[in-house]
Amino acid sequence: MRSLCVFCGSSPGADPGYARAAVATGKAIAQRGMTLVYGGAKVGLMGLIADAALDAGGEVIGVLPTALGRKEIAHTGLTRLEMVDSMHARKARMAELSDGFVALPGGAGTLEEIFEIWTWGQLGFHAKPFGFLNIAGFYDGLAGFLDHTVDQGFVKPVHRQMLTFNDHPDTLIDALAAYEAPDVAKWVERFEL
Repeated sequence: MRSLCVFCGSSPGADPGYARAAVATGKAIAQRGMTLVYGGAKVGLMGLIADAALDAGGEVIGVLPTALGRKEIAHTGLTRLEMVDSMHARKARMAELSDGFVALPGGAGTLEEIFEIWTWGQLGFHAKPFGFLNIAGFYDGLAGFLDHTVDQGFVKPVHRQMLTFNDHPDTLIDALAAYEAPDVAKWVERFEL
């Protein structure tokens, strides 16, 4: 992997461990010689991960919708900041620039971003790895819910297994580097009622 996209909160969150994880992830990406791709903001976990990667000598590319940049949250110290027209364009551009994806703790936007990447992977639009940095059990409930979706027949086990959960940045990046996409297409099964 030459580049890793990180989705994460524009807030630092309640647990100081989230901020420490963002810093550790930024450093780990830079120390591996990879480019960090992220949402382009200077606030919250987003700003922390970008600053950590830059401080470790890494390259950081931010992608930010113009409307958010006008609210003065754009990180102006990046290697490159790309301004785009919409959130849809932001996600598409981040996906183009990235060889893999990680979700740190975050809110609705973080979840929406990583789930769209997962959906694209299920549909065979890409074969890139993606996973969750599960700091302090932040994603435990989500992992359990995703197991429930398999149990209830809404997600195939092979598609659930595409998602990697780990609690350490280096171990997660290693798992993503070893990822092999399944050769199973998603399709909708029809049932007789």
